[in-house]
Amino acid sequence: MEFEIVFDREEDGRWIAEIESLPGVLAYGATRKEAQSKVEALAPRVIADRIESEQSTLGQLRFEAA
Repeated sequence: MEFEIVFDREEDGRWIAEIESLPGVLAYGATRKEAQSKVEALAPRVIADRIESEQSTLGQLRFEAA
């Protein structure tokens, strides 16, 4: 599973990283790398919350017991 991170820079110099395909996954950082690290840490939490509340819209996410 892959997600695209989109970056933008605020007028005050802060970086914004966002995964547009996962609403709510957005993070600010003083540097682009910091914003990326934060958004990469946030994405699995959002996915887990959606699975727990049965709101997952990630059709590609499948589990199979061995």
